[in-house]
Amino acid sequence: MSTSSSAAWQPPAPRAEFRIGHESPAGSGSGGWSIDWLLKRNCSLAPRQLLAFYLSLCVLSLGIAAMFWVQGARMVMPFAWIELVGVGAALWVYARHATDSESIVLRDDRLTVEVANGPQVERVEFQPAWVRVEPERDEQSLIELSGQGRRIAVGRFVRPELRGQLAQELRLALRRWQQGAARPAPV
Repeated sequence: MSTSSSAAWQPPAPRAEFRIGHESPAGSGSGGWSIDWLLKRNCSLAPRQLLAFYLSLCVLSLGIAAMFWVQGARMVMPFAWIELVGVGAALWVYARHATDSESIVLRDDRLTVEVANGPQVERVEFQPAWVRVEPERDEQSLIELSGQGRRIAVGRFVRPELRGQLAQELRLALRRWQQGAARPAPV
């Protein structure tokens, strides 16, 4: 029994894994290599679920107030309305920011950063060769992306102890982009 092994064959070097970002290799859906980081607020209730909860609270509270109204306790109804307006205002403030997010996409020759805060969306595009990734103050502060006279802070929805990991992933992706290893070879 003979076995042949080639001394020239080496297993491929493991590529650095992205814990926070998602890497899409060349040839997948978008047509080229990309890395996406989607950072979102951890919400226990989506806005639609919140609305259903609030409507059920309104029905229950107004139903009880109506029963007291019929029994002759007229002051319960105005207080029920005041309560529902106050709870509604608090839930509206919560729902306004429930879908806040940060999206960072490195694709082709663009690094695109979108920060959604309530109804406002801030979008900044960078050329990857000119981007600097630095913490604002220390390793656990927000991460500042800057270049070409523009800057934006990201990392609000990442635990402070993981912000260093996010900064490392961004630096690694930009380094791979600059080295050309990430970009697909021309066909």
